[in-house]
Amino acid sequence: MIQGILFDLDGTLADTAPDLAYALNILLSRYDRDPITIERLRPQASHGARGLLEIGFGVQPGDPYFEELRDEFLVLYRDNLCRRTVLFAGISQLLTHLDARGLPWGIVTNKLARFTDPLVAHLGLTKRAACVVSGDTYAKPKPYPDPLLGAAREMELSPERMIYVGDDERDMQAAQAAGMGGVVARYGYLGSGRPPEEWHALGLIDQPQQLMAYLPHVH
Repeated sequence: MIQGILFDLDGTLADTAPDLAYALNILLSRYDRDPITIERLRPQASHGARGLLEIGFGVQPGDPYFEELRDEFLVLYRDNLCRRTVLFAGISQLLTHLDARGLPWGIVTNKLARFTDPLVAHLGLTKRAACVVSGDTYAKPKPYPDPLLGAAREMELSPERMIYVGDDERDMQAAQAAGMGGVVARYGYLGSGRPPEEWHALGLIDQPQQLMAYLPHVH
C-alpha cells in the first residue's frame, strides 16, 4: 500500500523551462550568439545548466570556460527564477486531492537549494510539502538513491511504500536504487536519450491526475 509520494521539481511539478531559457538567451546575447527557441531547449531543461550550456555553447563539464559560463548562467537564472515558472496544468488539483486524502508528498530535485527553496516558496508549496530535498542536501544527487532515501527518512516512511514521479531517466534509476516505484511524467521534458518506455518504470502518466491510478488502496 502506497503511503507517500515524492515528486521531481523541474519538468514534473513545475514548468521551469521558460525561465531557464530566458537566462540562457541573455547569456547568449552577451557573447553575440543568436537566441535559441524554448521548443529546442525544453527537452534539456531537466538537465539544468549542464544541458542548456551544451546546446547554447557546445561546452560540457571539463571543457575550458564551462565553469565560467555555468557561474554566469546561474547568476542570471537566480535573478530570473520566478518570471514565468508555473505548476503544470493539473498539478494543483492533484496535490489538493492528495492533501484531502491525507497522503503526504515531498519534493526531491537535483536543483541546488539556493534555487529550490525560493522557487518552492514562490509556487506556494513550502508549507504543504512534507519534505524538500535539493541536489546539495545529500552528498550524492540522483541517479544515486541517497536523496530519495533521505526523503523517506524525513517522512518516516518505508521506501517500498512510496512512489517517485519524475520526467528524466535519472529519476527512474534513483527510484529503482532506492527500492521505490517510479512513475514517468510523460508530460515533462524527458531529455533526448532513451525513450521513457525503456526506463524500467512502474508506469507512465500523460497528465498529473493519472497518478491516482497508482494509489488504489488509499482511502
